[in-house]
Amino acid sequence: MNSPDNSTTGGHPNDGNSQLHPAQPEFQAGDRVMLEHTDDPHTGLLPGDTGSVWRYEPGQQVLDVQWDSGSRLSLLLNKGDHVRGLPDATWQRVLDGLRAAGTQAGHDAAGTWVECTLAHRASSDTTATAREVLASIEADDGRDIEGLPFPDRYDGGQDAIRYAQHAPPGAARWEDLLGWQPEQTRWSWCDGFDTAVTTDVVRQCRIILHPDGDERDLRHVYPEHVRLGGVGVFAGDWAWTPNAAGDMRIGVGFVGTLIDTWNGWAVFRCAREVAEAIVADQQAHRDQFRQQLAAAGVPEADLDARVDESMGRMAFDGDVIVADDTRVQDDPDAIDRIHPTDDGQYVVMGWNWTWIAVHPYDCDRIVGAIPDPLPHPSNPASASAEGMPHA
Repeated sequence: MNSPDNSTTGGHPNDGNSQLHPAQPEFQAGDRVMLEHTDDPHTGLLPGDTGSVWRYEPGQQVLDVQWDSGSRLSLLLNKGDHVRGLPDATWQRVLDGLRAAGTQAGHDAAGTWVECTLAHRASSDTTATAREVLASIEADDGRDIEGLPFPDRYDGGQDAIRYAQHAPPGAARWEDLLGWQPEQTRWSWCDGFDTAVTTDVVRQCRIILHPDGDERDLRHVYPEHVRLGGVGVFAGDWAWTPNAAGDMRIGVGFVGTLIDTWNGWAVFRCAREVAEAIVADQQAHRDQFRQQLAAAGVPEADLDARVDESMGRMAFDGDVIVADDTRVQDDPDAIDRIHPTDDGQYVVMGWNWTWIAVHPYDCDRIVGAIPDPLPHPSNPASASAEGMPHA
């Protein structure tokens, strides 16, 4: 919910209409104001001082204020004096109470939706649904998918009931609210509901999709967002294989920083932990290929040579990775020694293997620490309240 904009000269503190003309201010007794400017050379008031309106003469645009400092200086709004209306603390507590109630209702609705939509599906169906729902919410159209609950911001049928249940002690009676206030209570409740539903559903989808249940926002490492100098998840373009359900998956993704590209392929640097995993993954592929050859009837004595002709050997020699492609390239000099950088990073087979940035949710395992995302605007549900009505 957007808070009312009270920066105009004059205007009711709860007005929120930043286009109100200074010649037509609307103040009521009891309104809280803050001094922005006065031309009175004799007053001790300073910009930022606050007080309460006790009388206003719209014809003369004279604003009488009981200042918190004890001053009773009256302001001449048509002679250059300016004040800023301050939010009504009592009314803000009302809106906070309605928002909190909407938040709880949203949590409850999200829990029911998750239980009905995700919890009772087969694993592959759950993953596909979570992926679709998350993509839809991140694209800001989550309301149109899988019955995702959302409130009707223009249906006032429950307004009075919600107000009676959730307005704090001391709040005005429903019948005494001003014309614009009932709608504000509804929008506050809806803000809380929307934010809670979106937050809970997105969290659950991310937990389902990430191999380690990471609930963080990982959009910054989606392939389309990875830029030079940025962190991404990388795998070889050969890494896609079908799982038991027939879905194409990547066995392991490697976290690194993109430092270059060549012919459309990625070059990245990574930590020792990730480099070790790449070496181990290469050996796992060699072992798997060896088993396939043996199953196909290749004699035991020929297996190592056949594997070496198809896949290079990789191993650590101290801090150095030795990549031996002599049999693959039929070249005795085809040995690459990959040294760590000064900060202990490795560029494993950069400008050689066809690495690509991949989606973290396409990986069955991710090696390396993905950093937290940079701050960004809150999720789409909160953005939906930008048009919240004011007086």
